[in-house]
Amino acid sequence: MGYWTVVVPAERYAQERLVGNVSLAAVPGPAPGDQVALVAGVEPPVVFGLGTVGRDGRRLPADDLAAGPLPADVFAALAAQAGPAEPVRTWIVGVDLPIEADSAAEAVRRYWSYVRDLGPTELPAYVAPLDDELAMQAYVMGQEAALDPEED
Repeated sequence: MGYWTVVVPAERYAQERLVGNVSLAAVPGPAPGDQVALVAGVEPPVVFGLGTVGRDGRRLPADDLAAGPLPADVFAALAAQAGPAEPVRTWIVGVDLPIEADSAAEAVRRYWSYVRDLGPTELPAYVAPLDDELAMQAYVMGQEAALDPEED
């Protein structure tokens, strides 16, 4: 088993962190079973994932890491600094829009048009833990958003 640093370009990092992919497209070098430290090519660089299972959340400094093989002791130090992965929970996520249309099919077409045109920068998504729907909160671009007009 080998250890590698994989640098993800800033543009791809910005796109993919919104969807929480559990894997990246094939990268030259690492083979199946190798451990990787995923580094975002932003300023300053940050480690945003370790191993074959992504760890979303805590970002670690990556100033001294370059793409390529990574010594086992450096990888172990990164893993120790990151700590254990957070437990995985099941969430309910939805985008609800009131849409006026002549038919259900037309409403669905308009819905997807709104989702595509507005996208994550304008369209709020609502999220709650599966076992606590009353804790639902709106998010825009991954940030909590207050949508109560009285809070403005």
